[in-house]
Amino acid sequence: MTTIKLIPKDGFTWDGRDTTMREGDVERSSSLPPLPVDPTPKDFRVLFVYPNYMFVNLLPTNIGILNACLLQAGFKTDLFDTTFYRTAARSLDEIRVENLQLRKFSLSDFGVHEKPNDYVADFKKKVAGFKPHLIAFTVVEDTWRQAQTLIESVRETDIPVIVGGVFATLAPEVIARHVDVDMVCVGEGEWALVELCQRMHAGKEYADVRNLWIRRGDGSLVKNTMRPAIGLDDVPHADWDVFEKERFFRPMQGKIFRMVPIETDRGCPYKCRFCEAPSLVAAYREATGDYYFRRKSWSRVRQELELYIAKYNAEYIYFNAETFLAMSEKDFDEFIAMYSDFKLPFWCQTRIETLTEKRVQKMQEVNCNRISIGLEHGNEEFRKKIVGKGFSNRQLAAAFELLNASSIPITINNILGFPGETRELVFDTIELNRRLGTDSVNAYYFTPYRGTPMRDDCITAGYITEDTETATPTGGSPVLNMPQLTNTEILGLVRTFSLYVKFPKEEWPLIQRAEKTDEEGNRIFADLSAKYYERFFDHDFKYTKKACFSSEIYNTPKRPTETVTP
Repeated sequence: MTTIKLIPKDGFTWDGRDTTMREGDVERSSSLPPLPVDPTPKDFRVLFVYPNYMFVNLLPTNIGILNACLLQAGFKTDLFDTTFYRTAARSLDEIRVENLQLRKFSLSDFGVHEKPNDYVADFKKKVAGFKPHLIAFTVVEDTWRQAQTLIESVRETDIPVIVGGVFATLAPEVIARHVDVDMVCVGEGEWALVELCQRMHAGKEYADVRNLWIRRGDGSLVKNTMRPAIGLDDVPHADWDVFEKERFFRPMQGKIFRMVPIETDRGCPYKCRFCEAPSLVAAYREATGDYYFRRKSWSRVRQELELYIAKYNAEYIYFNAETFLAMSEKDFDEFIAMYSDFKLPFWCQTRIETLTEKRVQKMQEVNCNRISIGLEHGNEEFRKKIVGKGFSNRQLAAAFELLNASSIPITINNILGFPGETRELVFDTIELNRRLGTDSVNAYYFTPYRGTPMRDDCITAGYITEDTETATPTGGSPVLNMPQLTNTEILGLVRTFSLYVKFPKEEWPLIQRAEKTDEEGNRIFADLSAKYYERFFDHDFKYTKKACFSSEIYNTPKRPTETVTP
């Protein structure tokens, strides 16, 4: 049995922090034995399939980990990855660049190019050549349609298909309805996938493997129970050898880095109502009694850093945690001590409640290159009651005083078009972003993901039906049918959000006209975008900080040393 590290209460109070943590959720032992390690080669092949947003070039931690689990058990693996195929009219990053959320970049300078062939045809060739005994898909709700196309294309092969991921965990019945899906992984896949492969390779019955829903020959479903959560120190280091070398290159605000993700914890202790994380916590509590959120030891993270730097020439780290700084002071001090030996630039996301003057200063000292913070909404009451984020605007302002005094670039994430939202409420979000002053802002339209409380809100209000399918929160279109705020209006506000946040209000009438995608609106938007680049993006923020200012600068006399051009 191994200890699962959670969040010690020493030095960190949870009072008033709207979290899922309960008394006793501090430290416990995992009842799972260590994962099997038997590298003796076995005649059993697993093809991983990663249906991805086009050209979103960030390595998936889950496939790297599951690949390592199978390799250390002696199984042979391969991968079909759709990232570099033309699966949409435009990539999400292309849309975000157009919407002034990202600086322009060129992956082609690093040998990254679109693949010319049809992705379905190439997938069929991969299956025919590799001859897998099992095809394993990992999906989110937005990529499920793409996965279905691939699954149906190899229907005649009769190769068993398993589908996993957060969508499979929170909406297994949706995936299980597909006649060509043989198994659904509900919950974590490390032990489930290894045990399944062991039994299939040995020719044994596998209908009772925990964490799996399995379709029998007569079409009936066996819904097995979930096993306890795995201790993160028992998870092998991710192995990304199945990915093309071009998949390591990731744009970060105009620059390209060889980036690797490192999972430092799993889950999230907060209760955002639009997010799937609280539902994962609830699912594991109900099924196993375990608290899903837990941390990896820093000694284990050190080992991963050393491995990825040596093996993959990592030059930039993404700490893959939904709220990276949700840790005690003791844990934070241990992180700083450990990472001081590396100091590679890194990016993380966190919440304002986890920030202190000490933490911001220490993060800067160990080369934190960017922090993403989810604001989501600017109206304090709406944010608390509807969105599920309980921090106040006063707390927010205090945190950003600390951040703006540092050299760490900040990106604020916002969501437009929540159920019941109005144009006036959207402008509450714009106004608050203007006051905070950050390097960049992201604006996404709301997506009602299955398994979240907010999807239930949307169904109850009649904005969607039970069967409504989602689209990507950047590249498709909103799916809510709200009379007070149309989807066309939401898309226009997403497109012009950065302009509203950064430009003086005298230009707002022109920006409003640019919300429309007709000929005149597109022309105005192009002109304003050129000005935006000149004012805010044509520089290196890390050294000049020219783009980081509150819109209050428009209302105060210009300081002699001020280099910003409003």
